[in-house]
Amino acid sequence: MAAVSALGASAAAPQPAAHLVQDPHYGDTLFHFYQDHYFSSVTSLMVSQHFGRVGHHADEAEVLRGGLLLSFGLHREAGEIFAQLIDKGAAPPVRDRAWFYLAKIRYQRGLLAEAQEAIGHVENHLPPALEDERRLLQANILLARGDHAGAANVLQAMTASPSAGRYARFNLGVALVRSGDTAGGTRWLDELGRTPAEDEEQRSLRDKANVALGFAALHDNQPEAARGYLERVRLASLQSNKALLGFGWAAAAMKLPKAALVPWTELAKRDPGDASVLEARIAVPYAYAEVGAYGQALQRYQDAIAAFEREAKALDESIAAIRAGKLVDGLLEHNPGEEMGWFWTLKELPQMPHAGHLSQVLAEHEFQEAFKNYRDLRFLASNLQRWAETIGVFSDMLATRRQAFAERLPKVREQASQSGLAAMQQRQQALADEMKAAEARGDGVAFADAKERELMERLARVQAILQQPGDDPELATARERARRVSGALTWQLAQAQPARAWAARKGLETMAQQLEQAQQRDVALAQAQRDEPVRFERFAERIAALDRRVQVLIPRVLALSGEQQRQVQDMAVAQLTRQKERLAEYTMQARFAVAQLYDRAYDRGQQVKEGGNAAR
Repeated sequence: MAAVSALGASAAAPQPAAHLVQDPHYGDTLFHFYQDHYFSSVTSLMVSQHFGRVGHHADEAEVLRGGLLLSFGLHREAGEIFAQLIDKGAAPPVRDRAWFYLAKIRYQRGLLAEAQEAIGHVENHLPPALEDERRLLQANILLARGDHAGAANVLQAMTASPSAGRYARFNLGVALVRSGDTAGGTRWLDELGRTPAEDEEQRSLRDKANVALGFAALHDNQPEAARGYLERVRLASLQSNKALLGFGWAAAAMKLPKAALVPWTELAKRDPGDASVLEARIAVPYAYAEVGAYGQALQRYQDAIAAFEREAKALDESIAAIRAGKLVDGLLEHNPGEEMGWFWTLKELPQMPHAGHLSQVLAEHEFQEAFKNYRDLRFLASNLQRWAETIGVFSDMLATRRQAFAERLPKVREQASQSGLAAMQQRQQALADEMKAAEARGDGVAFADAKERELMERLARVQAILQQPGDDPELATARERARRVSGALTWQLAQAQPARAWAARKGLETMAQQLEQAQQRDVALAQAQRDEPVRFERFAERIAALDRRVQVLIPRVLALSGEQQRQVQDMAVAQLTRQKERLAEYTMQARFAVAQLYDRAYDRGQQVKEGGNAAR
């Protein structure tokens, strides 16, 4: 009697809290996450965290990163993230969600002690939906660790919850039965087995409860009660094979072999890959023998032996195909995944000699987990190969930049040497000194423009001519007019001097700024001439180091992929081998039953012969 869980794979990923996205880079991470591109999501997130681009969502981003690392099996790293969130005083809801998802993934990976340790850190700050999941998860962990009484105590409080009540009642019934309270467990399972179901999930759970009740009643030698429970199971459900088998054994226990033939005959026609069908193949002739139909019983046993031998041969063919890699390669080919994912979802079966043998193999959680690890390793190998090619592109890009730098450097140096920067600096300083001297003298002439200077020169020539000796009255008049013109020009220059001095100062300041900028560019150019080759070398060293690291990782990942493929194949072969062992056991039972029938027929023949002799 196994416990079941409402913790579906689709809900396994830590869903980010619903709130407004304030950092675009965090939104980009969520976009990849909701596209099920978990590898792109975590790498994008880690880059954004490195450059400080998700400051508004720091704690939520850490919870998401921890959950994504968990999906890749990095439990230690994820645990460190969650522990750091607690140590730095993260908000209680963030802390509780972190520990809950850590416990959930650990449980699904079979790390029960670690899962119980993580669930113990959760306080009371989860939202209602997650709180129901937390209690159910805690109960499942306790059940898996054999603490049935502890699980029952946890589940008692959940039975009234509308969201997790059905699963809680089922697991509570299982926990009570296992802890010795058979009556209490039966009461809970019987209630669930009678409850109307709204969807396929609830109907399947109801069937599972009725099958559990039926076999528990058979175990307690209550065949009539077992028939009542098993009659509730739907014929088309996943539990129908077990129900038909149990119903037949209940009828046989009640000494009703004809009634047992009905379910067993129906079951014997189904897929022989199911253990219940194989058992029905020998149960049918057993029932015929019980009603005295020895001929039919013998034929049925012989048919069963032949079918078992065919099935054993088919299993050998499936095992050979699995060892040849057809199962693993076919699963990858028919169910490609873009990236490493949280859980693997099978959409199409590969081409195999006997696809029916795959159902029990693929249904095992351990197989799915192992195949997920193999698929992740294959993705990593492909990703590393792409990076190996990309690093070569980076090397080419660096070589192109080096060549361009080497070609441009002489031209830039030549242009820098012809700039005359030192001469311009000297000229600027001389102009500044000249302006200061002119301002100190209050000399407006120093700020005269070209037209005014030309006029002053003409006036000086005129005055020089007029200074020649002579008594001509017109000469005296001309001298007076020249004097007045000279005075007016001097007055104009004096009036314009403040404004022109201010403009000159602004011009000198602008020139100084431009010269400073030119000096800075010159210094930067000189620094670049020294630093750029060093930067190129650092880039080259980094590229070379990454290339070496990738080249080391590629064979390691490929080797791990090979080992993981063998492990996956061994798990599948082990499952089919167990089926072969069951077949061998059923075959032995059938042969023994055939021998008994022959012995019985021989004894009857002897009795008839002895009776005939006595009559003579």
